[in-house]
Amino acid sequence: MKMKTKKVMSLMLAGLLAAASLTACGGSSSGDTTAAAAKEETTAGESAAAGESKAAESDTAAAAENGEKKVLRVAMECAYAPYNWTQPDDANGAVPIADSNEFANGYDVMMAKKISEELGYDLEIVRLDWDSLIPAVTTGQVDCVIAGQSITSARLQAVDFSEPYYYATIVTLTKKDSPFAAAKSVADLKGATCTSQQSTIWYDTCLPQIEDANVLSATANAPDMLMSLNAGKCDIVVTDQPTGKGALIAYPDFVMLDFGGAEGDFQVTDEEINIGISMKKGNTELKSAIDGVLSKMTKDDYSKIMDEAIAVQPLANQ
Repeated sequence: MKMKTKKVMSLMLAGLLAAASLTACGGSSSGDTTAAAAKEETTAGESAAAGESKAAESDTAAAAENGEKKVLRVAMECAYAPYNWTQPDDANGAVPIADSNEFANGYDVMMAKKISEELGYDLEIVRLDWDSLIPAVTTGQVDCVIAGQSITSARLQAVDFSEPYYYATIVTLTKKDSPFAAAKSVADLKGATCTSQQSTIWYDTCLPQIEDANVLSATANAPDMLMSLNAGKCDIVVTDQPTGKGALIAYPDFVMLDFGGAEGDFQVTDEEINIGISMKKGNTELKSAIDGVLSKMTKDDYSKIMDEAIAVQPLANQ
């Protein structure tokens, strides 16, 4: 009986050991599977993270590239031929006007294209009224104004100017049948009814030099000035030579009087008559960059580009 009990006990112990052995093997197999799965998950996660990192690096590189691309925002009237005008298409190298379906061309646009190309910038033309040009620069709405602006002391109080990008002379326009058509000096314009564009040296500085002149209200822009003369509302208008040359093409009945800059001419300083590019005060980086481009050009270069602008200006812009 005792031997039988021992035998039974031995069998039971063997069974327990076997079960323990099976349980141990089962635990090991389950752990390996879980570990393998975890490893696969980790590897997949690392791969995904690496992919996301690469994508992020690519996006960052693209963003950096876009961030480095500069746009030169240039304001002008787009209504002051031959300096600038508006046209319906890109003929003769015209540039799109921001927020419109129209295009800008003219001497100012040609100069803006040259400057932006030399500096590696994209060019954006912003169309603004004449009186809005300086405020647009001072508030940072645009980078600069290229719009036939004279470098006057009054403007220098509000903005900085580049070196001249055109050296203008002052002329007088009248009709061929006008009693002033034979004038040889400012003195010969005595008593004339006259006008010019607002906020210009022609209106503010030149017209007051005409003795007994009947000075009408200033016009909003150059086209209005020329239309006033053509309609007989005034005897003469005073402007600069490029505007005068362009007007002779649009209005064959006009004659241009150039008093030659001598004593009998309108008395203005070089500062007032020379045309510059205005920008926000203290923007030395842009001023240096633009002056660097202009320093490579001569008065003859400017005259050649101006002649090109006059040759392609639409008559409708006068």
